[in-house]
Amino acid sequence: MITLTQGTILNNEQLCDVFQCSPQGGMRKSNRTNTLVLITNHLESVYKDVWKNDILHYTGMGQIGDQSLDFAQNKTLANIDNNGVQVHYFEVLAEYQYTYIGEMLKAGEPYCTQQLDAKNQWRQVYIFPLRLKQGGLPVEMVNHFEQDRLTALSRFSDKKLIAKIQRQNQETKQTSKITVKTPRYRRSMELVEYVKRQARGYCDLCGQFAPFVNQEQQPYLECHHVVWLSQNGPDTLDNLVALCPNCHRKMHIVQDKNDINKLTEIAFKRLFLFNENN
Repeated sequence: MITLTQGTILNNEQLCDVFQCSPQGGMRKSNRTNTLVLITNHLESVYKDVWKNDILHYTGMGQIGDQSLDFAQNKTLANIDNNGVQVHYFEVLAEYQYTYIGEMLKAGEPYCTQQLDAKNQWRQVYIFPLRLKQGGLPVEMVNHFEQDRLTALSRFSDKKLIAKIQRQNQETKQTSKITVKTPRYRRSMELVEYVKRQARGYCDLCGQFAPFVNQEQQPYLECHHVVWLSQNGPDTLDNLVALCPNCHRKMHIVQDKNDINKLTEIAFKRLFLFNENN
């Protein structure tokens, strides 16, 4: 018998056994358990699901063309206040692994926006605001989330990684944030991976090679937002650099203007080359 707690990782077969639901799709309704399982796949998905101030803005069902609020599980999710269906949310952080985030409640009425569909065409989608029933996530879980995504993204080809970044650039650039014990900003792991690749193991500030390698035998660098996210800096390529741990700490303590100018120039140059080459 599986007991679900925040951070529990299931495979697809276990998820289906627990909820008696379909093995496919991002919105899985089970009449047997009167539940709706929602899944955000961060590795393979056309949908843009983001956290904003502890509210999950979850994209409705339908990969091609305009979505309908009366279609299948969109209708179910829109009426969870009245239909008694329990909503449980998972995020795919690594291949074949479904991480349980928690039970979700309605946080507002569905609204329309524009997203790219599976054919890369703009279309109308419905977004469902949801909130965690039990509040914020443990900080350990968020740290694990980021590390799992980085590990998975490190296996992406350059072409696949760039395609995900391009899609992000076309859609919203708002920073994703969710409360843990203190507010924590969820960065684009695709951008983190890309910037580290472009740095090729060398610190953008001091120019020295990384002081050590990590468990995957990759040079250890840390990504830094030149204008901090907590200061409303954007989570974009022109605001992100790769630093050795020593320089990263220096930027958070000293904030030397010459260093800021240097890193800003490097970040803008990286964005320019990205746009030129892609």
